[in-house]
Amino acid sequence: MKRVVGVVSGVTILSAGLVTGLVAEPDGADAAQVVPPQRIVWGACAAPGPKSPPPATLAEIIKELTGNGGGLGQPMPARHAATPECAQVRVPLDPAQPGGQQITIALNRFKGSAPRDGNHLGPLLVNPGGPGASGLALARHVAASLPPEVAARYDVIGFDPRGVGASKPALTCVDPKRYYAPPRPDNVPADAAAERVLLGRAETYAAGCGNRFAWLLPYMTTENAARDVEALRRALGEEKISWLGYSYGTYLGSVYATLFPDRVRRMVLDSVVDPTKVWYDANLDQNVAFDDRHRDFLDWVADNNDLFRLGDTEEDVSFAWYGMRKRLAERPAGGVVGPSELDDTFTVGGYTDAVWATFARAFSDYVRKGDVTALVNAYRQHGENDAADENGYAVYLATQCRDAAWPRDWSRWRTDARRLYARSPFMTWSNTVYNLPCAFWPQAGGTPVAVGANRSFAPILILQSRRDAATPLRGALTVRDRFPSARMLLVGGGNHGVSFGGNPCVDRQVAAYLKDGLLPERRRPGSEPDLTCPSAGARAATRMASTGGDPTHETLTQVLLGR
Repeated sequence: MKRVVGVVSGVTILSAGLVTGLVAEPDGADAAQVVPPQRIVWGACAAPGPKSPPPATLAEIIKELTGNGGGLGQPMPARHAATPECAQVRVPLDPAQPGGQQITIALNRFKGSAPRDGNHLGPLLVNPGGPGASGLALARHVAASLPPEVAARYDVIGFDPRGVGASKPALTCVDPKRYYAPPRPDNVPADAAAERVLLGRAETYAAGCGNRFAWLLPYMTTENAARDVEALRRALGEEKISWLGYSYGTYLGSVYATLFPDRVRRMVLDSVVDPTKVWYDANLDQNVAFDDRHRDFLDWVADNNDLFRLGDTEEDVSFAWYGMRKRLAERPAGGVVGPSELDDTFTVGGYTDAVWATFARAFSDYVRKGDVTALVNAYRQHGENDAADENGYAVYLATQCRDAAWPRDWSRWRTDARRLYARSPFMTWSNTVYNLPCAFWPQAGGTPVAVGANRSFAPILILQSRRDAATPLRGALTVRDRFPSARMLLVGGGNHGVSFGGNPCVDRQVAAYLKDGLLPERRRPGSEPDLTCPSAGARAATRMASTGGDPTHETLTQVLLGR
């Protein structure tokens, strides 16, 4: 689950393979009437478009700040995934009416080399979260990150869930250039008039979705997305699938496992959504957790005061931070970075500490020198929104607003926001505003699937960092309780997404599980983890870079957030 979503540019799909009529045999999950499945025909993918130049590396930032490289080694050469194949699959808009209107799911495949009659383990479907994020780039990242002997045994498959990216239709609700034109109104309302502006924007967005896609919105649920995954399994002609989901992808995977427990071979849930809090309460928890993580960042900046000169205590740096935010409300940096753009940009620091040095430099340059260059560049790289981001946001809202009930009374939202803002000011109001269209959504929220539901499941590996802001630790513990076969690996630090992000300990555990399916036989009691790994990060700025190899956590975060 994440607030910043998008689709990596240059990943497109050719309609080389189009599968229709995809609903097959009942699977014991209150299946409706079915029609025979057809098989996917894979074809060539469209060539990727030009990529933006990469941002400055942490080593380059430290070299600029200190005059040396901080002792960082040369990057290790990256291993590249095989050439992908692409296809499209048609699935029913309403899974209860398999012969009715169809929509299209786009997918890609990085094919394993092991023989199909030998050690091949079938498809490994990957999902980066959102809801609203594309899985196409993640498939490439995972295929390149797996040890060769494991990658050979899986077909790594990415897909764009219903409404996303290359799937059709791709949901969009407003003109992104106009809606996101910076600087936007401050997400922290100063008075009733400012509240009315924010309410008006939320109502306009919800109305735009209803006006454009009234026929689609009733069916934009996580349950239906999970049934789309089952349609993909049948189209692939596989008895079982394996799953690697990050963030919201853990919830989608949990729902799929609940509905189709006999169809799961392996399942890795990385950075876990609490299924008992979808979705309003989950966002309240995020408000507190992101503030805690932002304080970690401020404390880190204070620890490195010799580099950034913003104060040697968290309180001093926090004073400088909120002073910067107030000044940006009066005079946006470069005419584009106001307080809301600042919030969007620095929220990424709650997902990964790999950007902390970049953000601290921008923060320091603005406060100490009045230089807005690095701050504007950070916004362009991490906070600016385009058409792909608006598509992701539309799907995020369409799914979460429809999955479960949301308050319709603004006084409830305002009361909760004011209460939490007093203790956790960093993201409370921006998160409130981000989700506010759900108060006006054209479709009422439904009843979420009861995840787990006391059924028998294949062994499940849960991955979680202790101070994850987007998906706090309690969610991982709850899901472990819901799935008796699950075991949890806990990682130090607070990065969101821990597998294939530069932590060798985690990656070894994941690779071993994907290869053999083995987990500890006995579960640890209470909140104790079943397995542990240290954080890959470090406190000192000159030691905070990742190993320089590919993947690093910054690479993973860019893939998960579609940047």
